[in-house]
Amino acid sequence: MIAGRESLLAPLLMKWRSGYLLSGMRRKRFDINGPRKDSRAASRGIGGIGKLITIGRGSEALLRRPSMVIQDPDSEGLFNYREGDAFEAADWRCFYTVNGLRIFEDIAASKTEKSTIMKSVGVVDAAPEIIFEFIMSLDKSVRFQWDNLIGDMQLVEQIDGHTDIVYGSFDPNYFKRFQKKSDLLFSRYWRRDQDGSYSITQIATTHKKWPTKSRYNRMTISPGIWEITPLPPKPGVGTPRCLVTQIIEVKSTGWGRWKRSSYSKFHTTIPYILLCRTAGLRELIAANPEHVQLEVHVKVKEMKDPGLKGIASLLTQPSDPLFTDSQEEFYDALMVEDPEEEEEEKAAQGVLAKRTASQKFKGVSFGIMLGLSKSKKTPETKAEQELDWHAPSVILDEEMFTKLSGLRKCVGPNDPHGWSDPGGKGFIVRSRMFNDDGLKIPGGEPLLQLLAVDWLKSEKRIDHVTKLPNSCVQSDAGKKAPFILVINLQVPAKPNYSLVLYFVSDKPIRKGSLLDRFANGDNAFRNSRFKRIPSIVEGYWVVKRAVGTKACLLGKAVTCNYLREDNFLEIDVDIGSSSVARNVVGLVLGYVTSIVVDLAVLIEATSADELPEYILGTVRIDRMKLEFAVDF
Repeated sequence: MIAGRESLLAPLLMKWRSGYLLSGMRRKRFDINGPRKDSRAASRGIGGIGKLITIGRGSEALLRRPSMVIQDPDSEGLFNYREGDAFEAADWRCFYTVNGLRIFEDIAASKTEKSTIMKSVGVVDAAPEIIFEFIMSLDKSVRFQWDNLIGDMQLVEQIDGHTDIVYGSFDPNYFKRFQKKSDLLFSRYWRRDQDGSYSITQIATTHKKWPTKSRYNRMTISPGIWEITPLPPKPGVGTPRCLVTQIIEVKSTGWGRWKRSSYSKFHTTIPYILLCRTAGLRELIAANPEHVQLEVHVKVKEMKDPGLKGIASLLTQPSDPLFTDSQEEFYDALMVEDPEEEEEEKAAQGVLAKRTASQKFKGVSFGIMLGLSKSKKTPETKAEQELDWHAPSVILDEEMFTKLSGLRKCVGPNDPHGWSDPGGKGFIVRSRMFNDDGLKIPGGEPLLQLLAVDWLKSEKRIDHVTKLPNSCVQSDAGKKAPFILVINLQVPAKPNYSLVLYFVSDKPIRKGSLLDRFANGDNAFRNSRFKRIPSIVEGYWVVKRAVGTKACLLGKAVTCNYLREDNFLEIDVDIGSSSVARNVVGLVLGYVTSIVVDLAVLIEATSADELPEYILGTVRIDRMKLEFAVDF
């Protein structure tokens, strides 16, 4: 009797609930894109803590990856960093989930470019070297198990150890009826970063030995990038895993045309099929837990640079990027400061310092540690210790340096085709407590002042620019400066170019400081500490991803030659000594007239007495033209 009564009341109860919820929704609608009210109060209400949200080195580091956060500052001034060491404006929004994948669209890029940038993100339980092998493999028996579009691929030409051209074909009848078979030709460029991550860039190309075929429809593949980022192993299991991101561009023939025609049936489009390959790759590896070695048909030539060995050397010497000195990926979100929370912070610091890495994350939802660390202190105090502040300051003749500069100085933000000094706020550096908590902080003002930039060209590589009589270092203004750091970025091309940066100090270097050991030390020490952080502020998204924002020890990536004389140190950075760097710079040169590049140089701090890091100098190159180069 009771059961029968419940069966009669169930429809009425469901109807009442739906009506109640609907009326509640009508009373107060939730606008996901609307303004966030009381966001500061909400952030402070989480456990009563404010100020600093930090991801450290624990097992929850997934949240500091680029796919997990919005990457531009919001209206409240809160910042979400990507995994690099510079701020990057992006607005990734998840609009589709399928097969355990999240598919995003970059709203910011869609507003500025007449195309749609999308990516799929998934976690694959394998080492980055294994995942890289699967993606690069041309073995049909392997590719047909995960690549549901371009399983049939052939090697056309091996250009160097990091670049090749491949040909692929597919039958579109699997997706659309009565379609002609299609083929495509594209180049693949790959690199391995110092933190153990991989990046594979794919761009459509042509080849004289592979013309179009009569029975095939030659497609022009949109640019795409694979990114393989190591994650901490599974807790208690130790299984390696990675965050695999596939980014593609969908070009529109008209403004919003692709969205209007294809968003409603997104699951039937080629971009959807391409993005779903991430799930196929994940399932194939999961079905083969032994990770059988693949017979990769990618001939990797031996490089002179020991850091650019082939795939075999990467497999025999796997590195743990989470615990090596070159680890440079941390996610710091700075909250709005509240003076009333200073006392709470000091009390929490004492407790936090005693906790181990595993204890820090115990009981913390989604791996977000609301940590209050001493490392928030700005790096200016440490930077001041690098110079002899007891010595009188030298008045630098900035006007004379500007006149001697081969490249013009930009007057304001809307003045392109030149150089300027953006400052260090767009970069993040190691904090005072970096060795304990892995935190990073925004860089302060650079220690040295950028006073001149040269853009030179020559048929041969340009070395020792400071030896020239007309160099600003040899001028009266240059000779009066206590110290000048000259960085000569040697760009291999036809002709060869050199971007020369002159960073000047108005005080002498303090003896025994880190800068003193770098300027007057040996080349081995310089190579182990000389670091740069790049950032493409404006420009084509493929160039942005190819360049990245990760810090790199230049002395370990390319050949650096040092010249220490009188009051200056010249560093000649031979970009052509590395095929990886050469390919990236070659891509940048193709878009140099339409991009804005920021660059920070610094000395890597490793020990507690060297921390926090400080920025030596910064430069911004705004839409430079190659014809501006002056003959050397």
